[in-house]
Amino acid sequence: MKSKYIRLTNQQWQFMKKHLPIKTKGHYNLRDLADAILWILRIGSQWRNLPETFPKWQSVYYHFRKWGKDGTLIRLNSALNKLERLNQGKAETPSLLSIDSQSIKCSSFISKDKGIDGNKKINGRKRHIITDTLGLVWGVMVSPANYTDGSIGQAVLEPLLGYLDRLEKILGDQAYKIGFLDWVQENIIGLEVEISSCPPSEKGFVPLKWRWVTERTFGIFNFFRRFDKDYEKTPQSQEYWVLWQNCQIILNRFK
Repeated sequence: MKSKYIRLTNQQWQFMKKHLPIKTKGHYNLRDLADAILWILRIGSQWRNLPETFPKWQSVYYHFRKWGKDGTLIRLNSALNKLERLNQGKAETPSLLSIDSQSIKCSSFISKDKGIDGNKKINGRKRHIITDTLGLVWGVMVSPANYTDGSIGQAVLEPLLGYLDRLEKILGDQAYKIGFLDWVQENIIGLEVEISSCPPSEKGFVPLKWRWVTERTFGIFNFFRRFDKDYEKTPQSQEYWVLWQNCQIILNRFK
């Protein structure tokens, strides 16, 4: 992990611009807009404190929201995931996924779409993610923290079924046994859900085969200050940041 944010290299940008719209609102350079988004992700700054070396914050925020809503960000994330898997000697799309959630506190001014996770004693939201065996994020949804994992699992997985044609198995913990497991068995032919958890006698973090990579992905979030809390007024913005984080991790591996 790089110790500070470094602006996009030519090689990184050559790949990104293939998946971003050519036209932008205003006269700003597309590369500068993408750079500004990644800067905020890493530094955790408020939008209004964006340095003057970048385009105006209103324009950067507009494109952040637009690319999230119109599917541009999802397409960029998917393309980077496929490229990274090929570079690691794997098929473009995974056959095995792992699903898990992370409860996080919300900033003090956030009042909507939040709840209390009674198990972890956290008042905020949950990040639900699906990763492959490399820890790459393929799907994400953010919900109030009081929502159960099993009830949200369907919404996280369903959008992926159209293009992950190799998918055979999903790993999850006991929280996905109620709701999610039954839904998969009733609606998706040939897809297996494997439920596993730490032995009751074990204490602390116990790595479980392949599921530990999802925990590692949550751990990597700590290197991005935008993730120390949920500062977003809408859950959708937090979802966009999770995908941008995954894109940034892969882009940093470009040589």
